[in-house]
Amino acid sequence: MNNATPKLWTMAGGISPPANKQQSLQGVIRKAALPPQLFVPVSQSDFNKPQLCVQLGARVHKGQVLALGSPTMGVTAHAPAAGVVSAITEQQVPNMSGLRELCVVIDTDASDTSWPKLPPLDYLHTDSDTLIQRIFEAGISGLGGAGFPAHNKVRCALHNIDTLVINAAECEPYITADEALLRERAGDVINGCLILLQLTGAARCLIGIEDNKPQAIAALRKHADDSRLQVMVIPALYPSGAEKQLIYMLTGKAFSADTLPVASGVLCHNVCTAFAIARAVLRGEALLSRIITITGAAVNEAANYEVLIGTPVSALLQQSAVDPMRLSQLISGGPLMGMLLPHAQLPVTKLTNCIIATTAQELPTPPPAQACIRCGYCVEVCPALLLPQQLYWFARSKEFDKAQAHNLNDCIECGACAYVCPSHIPLVQYYRAAKAELAQVHDKQQRAVYSRQRFDAHQQRKAIEQAQDEQRRAERATLAKQKQETTSTSSTAAQNAVAAALARVQAKKAALKQAVADNNKDPAP
Repeated sequence: MNNATPKLWTMAGGISPPANKQQSLQGVIRKAALPPQLFVPVSQSDFNKPQLCVQLGARVHKGQVLALGSPTMGVTAHAPAAGVVSAITEQQVPNMSGLRELCVVIDTDASDTSWPKLPPLDYLHTDSDTLIQRIFEAGISGLGGAGFPAHNKVRCALHNIDTLVINAAECEPYITADEALLRERAGDVINGCLILLQLTGAARCLIGIEDNKPQAIAALRKHADDSRLQVMVIPALYPSGAEKQLIYMLTGKAFSADTLPVASGVLCHNVCTAFAIARAVLRGEALLSRIITITGAAVNEAANYEVLIGTPVSALLQQSAVDPMRLSQLISGGPLMGMLLPHAQLPVTKLTNCIIATTAQELPTPPPAQACIRCGYCVEVCPALLLPQQLYWFARSKEFDKAQAHNLNDCIECGACAYVCPSHIPLVQYYRAAKAELAQVHDKQQRAVYSRQRFDAHQQRKAIEQAQDEQRRAERATLAKQKQETTSTSSTAAQNAVAAALARVQAKKAALKQAVADNNKDPAP
């Protein structure tokens, strides 16, 4: 590990809400019990259009491919446990859209039969294409954010970056899954970092972690003995774990919403993603489970659990001894950026990192929103240096073009502005609604442009076809005229020949008649 004192840049804005992390860090990572049924989403990312590989009634083994994602933007889905496919149906899953997704329902059993694992790879002597293919085959998506297919994200960064950033900040309250992973399995995380360094050709790896995680920091530094690795401790401030903010704090590089970090020479991955990549490359393991924090005041046994993908949330609540009489809300993710779950029958996905079972006293229903008093607190805490109050007015009055002109798309929806708002205005909801409206407008514009392009192409094809038809008609007319002229010339020549022949015949007749006449004359005296 490089022991040089790192340079840190200061993030704009930010808040320091109560962490509420200690209650889930009292023990080691627990293994969640095998549920009777698994509801495995085959789409497992917003970018995947998978091809089903199993049929209803089929017996599947642990690690067997259920759905094969496209090699470009897909994420492959595997059976987390052995059992029988009892249904292939649309199910509600935790997502912001609320739309149902296709799931493979597996009735599990205790046989625990496993599909053959992929052979381990020596990443130091394996080409990039093979390593990327392994990440794809293992079904690894980004485990810390939007769930972007990890193999595609790495492919885009090949030989285009100089810095690999590993996100270990985990700044949102309640969530401790990454910290628990680092405390107990930091060696595998570091192996994942080394694999990504080898794969991308980056010169250095910066691991950003908040200063309120001393045990995780110590574990990282113990294993990070490569000179290219640098553990960088940043202040505990929300939302320092957001991709843009973390990259700026570690490198000083800033970029807008329409620019990817790769364009600035940076690739960012979550520690859980690095861990999964290490297991896939070094052990041939597919991504079948992930660490999830189960916490909240309604939970009697708050802890971090290793949970199979597709496990119903209700099974986790039962195992963590949730008090149903005290339970008020279920939140997937953190209290600031997470989503409310309508019920506990939804399955765990690859993007699920925390389930919070709250009481009414712990996270009370916010009071009705009041008028904005222009206090400016939202501006002070905005990490994207925006004008939240102005964006709110534009969104509320449906002046979406003005909101866009004020960089609405740079909003990361962290909720810091709403957290400090004394008028309890749900600012993020307004921003999301405005973004959705702008997306619809953009979609209509794109459709209009596409329609215009199709119309222009159609008109161009018609003009070309008309020109070709006219050319063919002109050619046919020319050929007909030439044929007519040729026929006329031939006809005249034939007539002349006939006339000449007749003339010859007439001449011969006249000569013969003359000869006869001459012969009939009297002889001379």
